Amino acid sequence: MQSITEITRIAARHKGGAAALERLLSRPLPPGKIRKIPNDRWLSAMTKCIFQAGFNWQIIENKWERFEEVFEGFDVGRWMMMSDDDLDQLLKIDGIVRNVVKIRSVRENATFLKEVGDAHGSSVGDYFAAWKPTDYCNNLRELQKNGARLGGKTSQIFLQRMGIDAIAFTPDVIKALQREDIINRILGSNRDWTALQTAIDTWRNQSDRTLTEISQILVFSVD
Repeated sequence: MQSITEITRIAARHKGGAAALERLLSRPLPPGKIRKIPNDRWLSAMTKCIFQAGFNWQIIENKWERFEEVFEGFDVGRWMMMSDDDLDQLLKIDGIVRNVVKIRSVRENATFLKEVGDAHGSSVGDYFAAWKPTDYCNNLRELQKNGARLGGKTSQIFLQRMGIDAIAFTPDVIKALQREDIINRILGSNRDWTALQTAIDTWRNQSDRTLTEISQILVFSVD
């Protein structure tokens, strides 16, 4: 496995130099700002990522104002109480994508967010702000397990959109991890996740890079 310094040099060559690479890198929000994000915005962003998964992203983007209206601003307390009558009504409303499984996930994820919020002082932001890079893989797997329809890249896209320090395992990131002999295939086994966390910890110890930056550097290092 190459050092993050060596991988960064490769990425810089691909992007026209170190300065050009740095301008391309985005960075996560500080924990203080994550804590201030209202609970409803977490449910909204989560739902948007779920509806965009396997669908044309721009269509969902164009409809999102209507989604916000129909789901009454995605209040967590309101939607964890979604009734079967609510579900039936939502399946008749124009202007949203009427996918019963994805609509039902709003209730399931509202319940999940309420639970983690209550465990962290009633704030979902406090829960995510407490995530540590050294526990990233475990935290991500718990999110995928306990949330609804948050498997694969959906959860990772959600995390990065919300400004959380995260690695998104895009095809190029997977290629980079394979090149570095960290994994042999798409992440699956416990051994893969352990190897990945070890690599993340090593790269972070070699630099002051965030996971978000490391994720992008891995992408840019792929030919």
